[in-house]
Amino acid sequence: MKLETIDISPVNTEERKKLGIRAGDTVRVWVKIQEKDKTRLQAFEGLVLARKHGNEPGGTFTVRKVASGVGVERIFPLFSPAIDKIEIIKRSQVRRSKLYFIREKVAREIRRQMRKMKMMDISTGSDIADKADRIKKEEEKVAEEEKQEAEKLAKAEDKQEEVEEKVEEVEKEILAEEVKEEKK
Repeated sequence: MKLETIDISPVNTEERKKLGIRAGDTVRVWVKIQEKDKTRLQAFEGLVLARKHGNEPGGTFTVRKVASGVGVERIFPLFSPAIDKIEIIKRSQVRRSKLYFIREKVAREIRRQMRKMKMMDISTGSDIADKADRIKKEEEKVAEEEKQEAEKLAKAEDKQEEVEEKVEEVEKEILAEEVKEEKK
């Protein structure tokens, strides 16, 4: 009697079991992503932090990567049909089965680097803002010049009035002297 094997899952389970993913491996997991009527593949590359439940159907592995300075972790079911393929890129010798301490280690390193940093407030201004600032400064400069001109004119007018008053006083004195001479 010949036994026939029936595929329950679209995933080749024997191939995934042979991979032998373990903590410390750097892996690239190709995930199928369904968008409308298209299916595309997206790679998630990172360090395997943990492997849980061995090779049984519910087995999972946790992958951590740093994307744009932010740590991202994903838990993948080992036999998930959403995973197209798994590539082991690098295998590291580690002494722990769960590498959860990596999270704190990375945070400590970042904090150490932050201590050395200095806060700066340097930026490139936008062209529009620069032009607006230049126009505003020019307008203020013109207004200041007009104000100084007005002050100069006011001073000149004051001096003109003083001169006219002195001229009137001198004319009065001259008239007074002429009147005195005529009386004599």
